[in-house]
Amino acid sequence: MKWTRRDLLKGLGGLPILGAVWWAGAASVAYGRKKRSEILEQLNIRPSLPPTVPEITGEPVRVGIIGFGIRGEQLCRSLGFATKEWMEEMRLAAEEDPANKALEDFLSQEKLNLKLVGVCDIFDYRAEKALKSFSSPDNTIKRYRTHQEMIRSGEVDAVVIATPDHWHAPMAIEALNNNVHAYVEKPMTHTVEETYRLRDAAKASKAVLAVGHQHRQTLSFSTARDIVEKGTLGHISLIQTNTNRNDDNGAWNYDIHEQANPQTIDWEQFLGTAPKIPFNKNHFFRWRKWWAYGSGLSGDLLTHDYDRLNCVLNMGIPEAVSASGGIYTHNDGRNVPDVLQVNMEFPNFSTGSSQVKGKEKGMTFCYSASLGNAFGRPTILMGHDATMELGNRLTVWPDGASTRYAEMLEEGKMKPNVPIYQYNPAANVPDAISSATSQYFADKGLMWTYINGVRVDSTFLHMREWLSVIKNGGKVSCGIKEGFEEAIAAHMAGLSWKLGRRIEWDTEKEELKPIEGINFDEVLLSNGEWESPTENLEV
Repeated sequence: MKWTRRDLLKGLGGLPILGAVWWAGAASVAYGRKKRSEILEQLNIRPSLPPTVPEITGEPVRVGIIGFGIRGEQLCRSLGFATKEWMEEMRLAAEEDPANKALEDFLSQEKLNLKLVGVCDIFDYRAEKALKSFSSPDNTIKRYRTHQEMIRSGEVDAVVIATPDHWHAPMAIEALNNNVHAYVEKPMTHTVEETYRLRDAAKASKAVLAVGHQHRQTLSFSTARDIVEKGTLGHISLIQTNTNRNDDNGAWNYDIHEQANPQTIDWEQFLGTAPKIPFNKNHFFRWRKWWAYGSGLSGDLLTHDYDRLNCVLNMGIPEAVSASGGIYTHNDGRNVPDVLQVNMEFPNFSTGSSQVKGKEKGMTFCYSASLGNAFGRPTILMGHDATMELGNRLTVWPDGASTRYAEMLEEGKMKPNVPIYQYNPAANVPDAISSATSQYFADKGLMWTYINGVRVDSTFLHMREWLSVIKNGGKVSCGIKEGFEEAIAAHMAGLSWKLGRRIEWDTEKEELKPIEGINFDEVLLSNGEWESPTENLEV
């Protein structure tokens, strides 16, 4: 009996082993379990289990939330606090579709040892929504008008920062300088200068800083790291990763609330260091579309892809970045590109080689994004010996010209069109995806992971880790080092797109290589097209 590739992939879904499924590359069923086991044993690949986290005991951590918009609400749910509106919406969704387990998952989520004591949001409706949902006779939630007021109050131990990008670093620095723990959303900073100041503040503070790259808790990524470290792929020379979205939400055209007006929104506080312009609902709710408040595709979505590969490869900051693209699918007044191509160069990076010493060295990381097409393109790590498709599940395919597997390929124990290994922790777990954007994040492993067949919110695990480190000491999986690397890489991409030229990193000096006549932060913050001095342009 011969199996096609489609048959094999279909068969993979029915072989759960400790939350994983695998197939050992046999050309036919008759090849036998023994031979398949021999290959797996030789490769020594095992699904990585979640790290143990010390319990969060003692007095509850007093947490304040700064920014209660879309992401702020999501982070609060991960901490165990859902609004009444969301609870009712999910109850109705579950009645309509029994596969929708969002409410069930939330109610069964582990309770963390914390108290939500304060909220700071400049839109009255959002702040009042939090107060009404979370205040109780045993715990009255307080509204703070500014982040400084909350951080300096002495009433919070930790803050969660879920604001527009241009406020991330100032708020995190304020918290760290006052020894208040901080969980800050990505990108960690809005400018290059802020990135260094935040790093200095984190090093000098007694507080714990965590950066919101929750995919570091996704088990497929830790399994991928183990696979790479064991040399399964050989030398990785090319990574291809993508953003594919094609709806209003995915293009940051969020709903504008009917209660929004100059009386209900503190517009001056929203602007902060951004250019002073009259009250603008479009800018307030859809701030990701402008460089003044956001970071475009490079800071908003590339950062996810960069960091989830950095947690697998530990590749660090690229030595050079080139970017191109434009506003091709949403000509609606935005000034950040909606189509972007980024090449990051790592000429000295190596994952090891199965060939002669010195033959292989260097890697290119290619990121391609469109907000005008949702065709799913997987993340691919291309090695000399094998290729890995990586998302919430991962699949490893042997390469027909592999050196490491040459003998097994020749003997028919492996075939290029049959996977060596597949890890699918979600085997037999139904998921109800509520939107195209949610599907995009789920496919990338950014929404949840699976532990022994049970779906768990990755953000919950990430925030639990942060709280545990606050109480017990240790190290967060995404702290200032990882955040620094993410921020610099993202800024290099933004600068390259704006300047239309290659941006380089000096590894020894830990700084961007200067370009005569160019102030990098002025370029990053500029809302219009940046014109480089003509005498400094290079071909």
